[in-house]
Amino acid sequence: MKPAVLALADGTVFEGQTYGAEGETVGEVVFNTSMSGYQEILTDPSYKGQIVTMTYPLIGNYGVNPEDVESRRPFVEGFIIKEGSARASNWRAKQSLEEYLGERGIVGIQGIDTRALTRHIRDHGAQEGIISTTDLDPASLTAKAKASPGLIGRDLVKEVCCDAPFAWTQTVWQWPRGYGEPRATSHEQGIGPVQLGLFAAPGSRFAARHYKVVAYDCGIKWNILRQLIQSGCEVTVVPASTAAADVLKLDPDGIFLSNGPGDPEGVPYVIAAVRELIGKRPIFGICLGHQIIGLALGGRTYKLKFGHHGGNQPVKDLTTGKVEITAQNHGFAVDMQSFRDASREELRGEPEDIVLTHVNLNDKTCEGLMHRRLPLFSVQYHPEASPGPHDAGYLFTRFVELMGQERQPAG
Repeated sequence: MKPAVLALADGTVFEGQTYGAEGETVGEVVFNTSMSGYQEILTDPSYKGQIVTMTYPLIGNYGVNPEDVESRRPFVEGFIIKEGSARASNWRAKQSLEEYLGERGIVGIQGIDTRALTRHIRDHGAQEGIISTTDLDPASLTAKAKASPGLIGRDLVKEVCCDAPFAWTQTVWQWPRGYGEPRATSHEQGIGPVQLGLFAAPGSRFAARHYKVVAYDCGIKWNILRQLIQSGCEVTVVPASTAAADVLKLDPDGIFLSNGPGDPEGVPYVIAAVRELIGKRPIFGICLGHQIIGLALGGRTYKLKFGHHGGNQPVKDLTTGKVEITAQNHGFAVDMQSFRDASREELRGEPEDIVLTHVNLNDKTCEGLMHRRLPLFSVQYHPEASPGPHDAGYLFTRFVELMGQERQPAG
């Protein structure tokens, strides 16, 4: 194995071996506590600008397949593991994880003490780092890591979102058919070109109705789109730069704001569009979309010390009193106190109109909010899972119900 070095901006250095592509890569080093789901993590656009450390010690044992991807390609800047499995053993596997990373140019490192790295990040916070298989000098690499621009204020959304609007039709994975297409198309029904039927169970209240949803792509995960289709939605995905007026021309029943990478304050054009759309259609936001809603309502966001990344974060739904285990991937959070401190010109409504609905039971940060008088809500975590628990899938039903309350579905 060829040697590789990981250096952090504070001078901490780890020596290991090359895993994946050779070369050099820089990004914010974070850790993910999921035991599996590495392929979904690698292809989550929210990780743009970041180098991911997997805390589980053995990664790659079930290989890689063409189905378990969440976007068109991997977006992580680099990958750090303790040990890569030399054998990919699974009936769905098409190649090894190391081959997959190598073919797609993802620089990785293995053979380091990932527990020590994780503890260092927890103590000192997420920070810029560099993995190199070409420059093995710790001082040189530390200087490069320090010179990295970081995430604050950067617009990473423009690097991951789609270039033009498109319709999404794929449903969730089901045995034995895998991913499916809807049963009927609106074209066949004389309505238009976008497919809208469902693989819904007989008698399901979603089977005979549909809702037109425009989804802002800030780095959207594909399983979010699959869940929207499965819940009775006809989905059109639009670039993050789409103006509010252009969205309203599509006459949607609801608007979805997706996850995405980096600092929410780095995409003021999305915040401005959402501020204009608030109150005109029901809105549901996830992750970055949640933060953008918070900013559009007049609040503020702040950077977490080391973020939440993994599939085992406990969250309490304050509207029901239930606790769910959630999948999360974010480094910023909405400051609920900021709504109380905002000026009247900044705030949409009164401070008490903006309600905390979900709270993280580990650090008490905001995991969800809603507006008392306007049809919108959002969560900081990932109810679509992939990877992760499925406890929060009810939120897609909640969105459908909100659209049903605000506007009669077409068809």
